[in-house]
Amino acid sequence: MAHVLAISSQVARGAIGLSAAVPALQALGHEVIALPTILLSNHPGHARFAGEQVSPELLGRMLDALAANGWLSEIDAVLTGYLPSAAHVAVARKAVEQVKSTRPRAIYVCDPVLGDEPKGLYIAREAAEAIRDRLVPIAEVVKMNRFECGWLAGEDVATADDVGRIASANCWPIAIVTSVCAAQADALGNVLHDGHAPAVQIDVPRRHRAPNGTGDLMGALWLGYRLWEGTTNFMAFERAVNGVELVVARSGTADELQLVECLRQLDR
Repeated sequence: MAHVLAISSQVARGAIGLSAAVPALQALGHEVIALPTILLSNHPGHARFAGEQVSPELLGRMLDALAANGWLSEIDAVLTGYLPSAAHVAVARKAVEQVKSTRPRAIYVCDPVLGDEPKGLYIAREAAEAIRDRLVPIAEVVKMNRFECGWLAGEDVATADDVGRIASANCWPIAIVTSVCAAQADALGNVLHDGHAPAVQIDVPRRHRAPNGTGDLMGALWLGYRLWEGTTNFMAFERAVNGVELVVARSGTADELQLVECLRQLDR
């Protein structure tokens, strides 16, 4: 069992942000300390929603309390996701630094939740630039979709070769990129570049519509599997891709990921 500090959005209904990451990590046997950056009734893509950001000042005080109680010194990995402002990015950076001050070998997985195609950025540009400049450079793992990879790199991304070249040029130790082009028109690729071998790609069926939260789930599953003793980066990647595909297939046309009913079926 490992201990994970997760910082992202939280919804009352649905499975996005922490509402996807926490149960997935727990299902794989890990303890999670979860800090919400925003509290929402549901995903904003629905007709109506309500909620508000959790102030960076409050998150900072919560971090300080966790550290004072000695709990951050137990953390084996940090996972960051939705950060709505540059001030939230500063809190996330502080959290990573606090953890690594006592646990320098802790893994930091940065999921730069910036946007997607065709909408583009859906957080403030100032926040996106802060994630690019202050979090991505200190991450051992950057988990992103194709749009986010291209935005961070400042160039278009289409293939696994693009991912490998961009990851090497930007000195990303491990890069995981979803929604990459596949050879077959009815498929999408998930790509892993770990700096020690050529990028590898696992294709999954292209769906007309997939529930929100698959990116959050992918990052959590990769980390959860990677924290198992004896699991390589590729093994964690393969299991995470399969896990997301299991949940998406089971969710069918539902408006949210049907995560709970799939947790017991994850590869243990």
